[in-house]
Amino acid sequence: MVEGRVTRGTTGVNRLRRMDRFIAAHPAWRAAAAPLAVDLGYGASWWTARELLARLARVRPDARVTGIEIDPARVRHAHEQAEAARAAGESGLDGLRFAVGGFEVPLPGGERPAVIRAANVLRQYDEGEVARAWESMLARLSPGGLLVEGTSNEVGRVASWVSLRPEVGPETFTIALHLDALRTGDVTGRGGVATAEVLPSVVAERLPKVLIHRNVSGEGVHELLRALDDQWMRAAPLGAFSARQRWIAAAQGLRDAGWPVRDGVARWRLGELTVGWSVVAPR
Repeated sequence: MVEGRVTRGTTGVNRLRRMDRFIAAHPAWRAAAAPLAVDLGYGASWWTARELLARLARVRPDARVTGIEIDPARVRHAHEQAEAARAAGESGLDGLRFAVGGFEVPLPGGERPAVIRAANVLRQYDEGEVARAWESMLARLSPGGLLVEGTSNEVGRVASWVSLRPEVGPETFTIALHLDALRTGDVTGRGGVATAEVLPSVVAERLPKVLIHRNVSGEGVHELLRALDDQWMRAAPLGAFSARQRWIAAAQGLRDAGWPVRDGVARWRLGELTVGWSVVAPR
């Protein structure tokens, strides 16, 4: 039986670029014996699955992506979009497929994907349903695989996600922001006259379902966002050079303060900040 229910299906071109970039750099993808990724709940159009394939193929030319949706009409529409693009001579689509399904992640022959990306799906569920959905998806991954589950705003300038592995469950939590949008306050991408800058804690509006109700005193994610805002403000003088330099300093400041901040400048400069899951896990 299909696990899950039909969601709103909203999607957008280039919306999930930050998640895609994270997945493409992850060892679970780069070292995968069979580089198959699933775009679970891609929505009313094929765009996010198509973009995921293009980005993952840059590091694994043999990449394949299967988009999975519960609504058969959406799957038919995605098939039609892909066939029209192929007929028009577009290349790089050979590894793209679409199928009907849900959290059980059905694939031909019982194949197990190296990566499952579930973006803006569980946001539309209740918090109490998250653990079961995670369990179902993790059970479908290949050994050493990666589940990325999270949320972004409509234009992809504000995003966050949890990374999970079959062997350990939730492993890390990542915030990813368009840094110049923080400086100008234009996190919605609407342009116009620059407004006052916003703080990194703007991501509170786009936390994964498992955390979005936990941004309250006494919870780890609340403490993390407060500490990140503090470091961002402390690093304000570096904003004269760039928002990127300011963010790098804020990330380093968090690490120096004892937070388990992962990676280094190569990832921080992209507007990413990843910490161990244990510090934000619901208490």
